[in-house]
Amino acid sequence: MNNTLKEAIALLQRLVRCERISRHEVDASGIISEYLAEKGVTPMTCGLNNIAVCSSYDPEKPTLMLNSHVDTVKPSPAYTFNPYSGELRDGRILGIGSNDAGASLVALLFTFLALREKELPFNLIYAATVEEEVGGENGIRRVLPWLAENGIIPDMVIVGEPTGMQPAVAERGLVVLDSLTRGVTGHAARNEGVNAIYRAIDDMAALRNFKFPKVSEVLGPVKVSITQIEAGRQHNVVPDECRWVVDVRTTDAYTNEETVGLLRGALSPHTDALPRSTRVQASVLADTHPLYRAALAMGLSPFVSPTTSDMSLMHGIPSLKIGPGESSRSHTADEFVTVGELAGAFDLYPKLIKQLKNEFMGQGF
Repeated sequence: MNNTLKEAIALLQRLVRCERISRHEVDASGIISEYLAEKGVTPMTCGLNNIAVCSSYDPEKPTLMLNSHVDTVKPSPAYTFNPYSGELRDGRILGIGSNDAGASLVALLFTFLALREKELPFNLIYAATVEEEVGGENGIRRVLPWLAENGIIPDMVIVGEPTGMQPAVAERGLVVLDSLTRGVTGHAARNEGVNAIYRAIDDMAALRNFKFPKVSEVLGPVKVSITQIEAGRQHNVVPDECRWVVDVRTTDAYTNEETVGLLRGALSPHTDALPRSTRVQASVLADTHPLYRAALAMGLSPFVSPTTSDMSLMHGIPSLKIGPGESSRSHTADEFVTVGELAGAFDLYPKLIKQLKNEFMGQGF
């Protein structure tokens, strides 16, 4: 094990041992900021987000952003060891956020440090962001407009998340609809009123059977699922309200706003369906983009990710999600990442950027 890898493991262990649940990332943000400063890089700060810029930033060049997040979910009570252990045991770094997405965060940081002074046909920036796990307003949603105000607009992004170091080139968006169906209250024994549950059942069936005219070539059809329902006050009263929740996994065939409009159009006048948010958009990287072509040239296997990430908040910015670890370990008890996976990222990330350079040079970008 070389000294650079040992240093990376030590940094990852520091992060794991630091509680950094979403919206409580002060200490973790400080660790990243201090480490960059130790390496001679003064990070730009946007709230608790740390952004580092290559030595020879040129506004005439396109910009590649290396991005991952410092925050974690709350640890599961099913952990069999201290979730903030950070222990290195049997080739594994143990603890919450080691896999999602501490290993990616650290590997991309070291990749940036190794390449920040290299001659590239694009600028290189590194962004360690917060609130990814909750899609919060203080993470990448704040960083992108802040960067634009400072004259930096990312043209493409490598997003660090656990993907087994295979490239996720697309992921679905998400809209949650809070629905309310109205009826008329009455006595159940007298067959009075209009049952809101029955009306809601009809509207649920309408959404369940709704066929969108367009289907994404990459992501397939929009997926609609009824996931929660609540109605009634007592057994002998016909309910006048039924509240239900719809989980909608959107695609690039429609904007989220268009998707909501089509679904609402399929409902009866008795039901209102309001989206909690439309900001989590589908992301699809075109197979003609240099990032996609670079991944193919390296013999990697592009796939569609079943999970969402900050890719969904980078509207219109071509993004590739790739990183050490496995998505199946994320948000589970006894989370870990292996030293071999971290070492693999140290090898692959620079090669991917070198291949991206070749794609740019070869296509005359």
